[in-house]
Amino acid sequence: MTFKTKYLGLIILLLMFSNMTFSQEGEVTVNQDSDIDKLLEYKKDIKTTKVYRIQVYQSVDPDKAQREKANFLNSYEQWPVEIIWNTPNYKVWVGNFATRLEADRAWAKIKEKYMNAIIFQPKSDKK
Repeated sequence: MTFKTKYLGLIILLLMFSNMTFSQEGEVTVNQDSDIDKLLEYKKDIKTTKVYRIQVYQSVDPDKAQREKANFLNSYEQWPVEIIWNTPNYKVWVGNFATRLEADRAWAKIKEKYMNAIIFQPKSDKK
């Protein structure tokens, strides 16, 4: 290395270190509503779990869907039933099963009367 290159490298290093030593320091204060902390704590408590449901019927006629819901409840009263409108159909959904095994056991019983019943995971839980 030449003499000029050594000094040029030394000058560049000194300039880099001088920028670090003269850097600014500051203090940031965040003012926020106390409800935000409560919401964050609440969100931690909510567990996002996958649920399984069984669809037993679908129709474009809401009256038919309502009748099928009543028929289902007459035969199987141990599971919750609801009618969901998903354009253009009204769908009768059964249960809110936490595991696939639980849904499979219910499906085996339901399948005796509702041959077209299917198990699925809804994209969003609408209630």
